[in-house]
Amino acid sequence: MENFSLDFFRGKRIFVTGHTGFKGSWLCRILINAGAVVTGYSLPPPTQPNLFSLANLEENMNSVIGNIRDRDKLMKTFRDAQPDIVFHLAAQPIVRDSYSDPAGTYETNVMGTVNILECVRALQVPVRSVVIITTDKVYENRNWAWGYRENDPLDGRDPYSNSKSCAELVTHSYVQSFFADSPVAVSTVRAGNVIGGGDFANDRIIPDCVRAVQEGKPIAVRNPYSIRPYQHVLEALFAYLLIAQRQYEGKELAGWYNIGPDDSGCVTTGELVDMFCRAWSNNLTWENQAEENAPHEDNFLKLDCSQLKTTFGWKPVWDVETAIEKTVEWTWVWLENKDVPDIMDRQITEYISKI
Repeated sequence: MENFSLDFFRGKRIFVTGHTGFKGSWLCRILINAGAVVTGYSLPPPTQPNLFSLANLEENMNSVIGNIRDRDKLMKTFRDAQPDIVFHLAAQPIVRDSYSDPAGTYETNVMGTVNILECVRALQVPVRSVVIITTDKVYENRNWAWGYRENDPLDGRDPYSNSKSCAELVTHSYVQSFFADSPVAVSTVRAGNVIGGGDFANDRIIPDCVRAVQEGKPIAVRNPYSIRPYQHVLEALFAYLLIAQRQYEGKELAGWYNIGPDDSGCVTTGELVDMFCRAWSNNLTWENQAEENAPHEDNFLKLDCSQLKTTFGWKPVWDVETAIEKTVEWTWVWLENKDVPDIMDRQITEYISKI
């Protein structure tokens, strides 16, 4: 990655929404280790157990528990933090949950984005760099064989995906309406499916694998033939950090960026679970448990990440098998009640060494 250094973040004031979640916890660990002054704003950790607690983050940052829908509390926290850089991760992130609570999904994912952008707009000392995290599912999915590019139509089908498409449009509007003539640089990033140690969410395939192992049951796979771009969580996070740094240094680099693996990382869910079983090395098996009348989920999704590669010299570091191996390594540490912050720091250091 060209001209990237974690030293850039030392002493910077960073505001992270969704800091108690899976990606947010990894991001805060990286930033704290880099010497940043981190304020997080989020609901309480969404699962028990959860990575935020396991990583001992609260004692090393300003952690504020609040709802992204509560603009007044968010605004007060934001003004107190006076951030230089903002990472907006707070979201309702589960496709299947969006079918059971579509209104709450839109309120969180759309109005939550409006609220954080209102905070940026209101701050008298301008924020310099804002990264809005959406998803690879923002595109109108035509199940074609090539990757979606940033200029393809946005039209997610299910409430989660569509709410993220709307968040993209909200951001585009704010950039043109309020930030075009200001020093504020704003990008949206559309990452593929991330995996890694510490994800305990429901209805995600790797956490489902770990729970099956704990219960001594075969792994249940609902959509074994669905193809997704899988990548380790550090791949996405270091791309976020790269964009945040480079657009801080040059606003002209702000834009809309896909983040995903090369073609080898676009595998079926069944193939991903096969990799998990091999990495676990314990004669694991899985079963096809496709559900009748299940909520719609697209069968094929791939990203074209040429723009990120061309603009910033970015490229994936760990292939999907390595990502699985790192996830299993982390999970064994956790299951054996060993040092979770240590394994996180070791994996972060190892990743950085490959950049």
